[in-house]
Amino acid sequence: MTRYVLEYHLVMYRRVWRGSVLSSFVMPLLTMLGFGVGVGAYVTGGVDGVPYLDWMVPGLIASTAMQVAVGESTWPVLGGFNWQRNFYAQAAGPLRVSDILDGNLLFVVVRTLITAGAFLAVAAAFGTMHSWWALTTLPIAALVGLAVATPTFAFAATIRTDSYLAVLHRLGVIPMSLFSGVFFPVESLPEVLRWIAYAFPLWHAVDLSRAATLGVAPSWPAAWHLLYLALWVGVGWVLALRQFRRRLVV
Repeated sequence: MTRYVLEYHLVMYRRVWRGSVLSSFVMPLLTMLGFGVGVGAYVTGGVDGVPYLDWMVPGLIASTAMQVAVGESTWPVLGGFNWQRNFYAQAAGPLRVSDILDGNLLFVVVRTLITAGAFLAVAAAFGTMHSWWALTTLPIAALVGLAVATPTFAFAATIRTDSYLAVLHRLGVIPMSLFSGVFFPVESLPEVLRWIAYAFPLWHAVDLSRAATLGVAPSWPAAWHLLYLALWVGVGWVLALRQFRRRLVV
């Protein structure tokens, strides 16, 4: 039954995909020109001997995947309960609550992969990929997308007004984007802030992606990174399922 929910989203997306495809290629291009080429010109010697653009790109891929996943997990989920109320229509049919949740999460993965794939293609055109392992940034993007989407689904299913979503972006998404090693090494942060960065799921995806594109070993063992991200997915899914059941099961 999960595939029917995914099919619903794909049919809807087929009508609007043109509006997102252009931005999927233009935004990476502008970001790399602005930060990588512009700011990178002032970073003499690069980072750890790697040109700044090459060092930054894998972090941008992971960060963009995270932001897309959050975007698909906030207003669309709140709207599914409070505005369009399509979740209630789906629950009135033969679908289980888990089918509704999983189908929506699968669409988040699809959107994340499309965006990350476009970013990877633009980055490869700039010659920033140093290894064929760079292709693994796509499943990493999907994993970090789920790691942030599942708890965000739970949060969006709890609230009644979108004012709280602005708070989520200001206190969660923006700090995570800035302090997870995307633009500078987390080792340059004070120790307390460094451990906060380690707690963010994004840092683990950034470290894995950077190791993949540069063809080097990650700062922490890859298995630890993957297990930590999987923990976020698992706990977030349980919380989201509980909140969906509270809203949909009478």
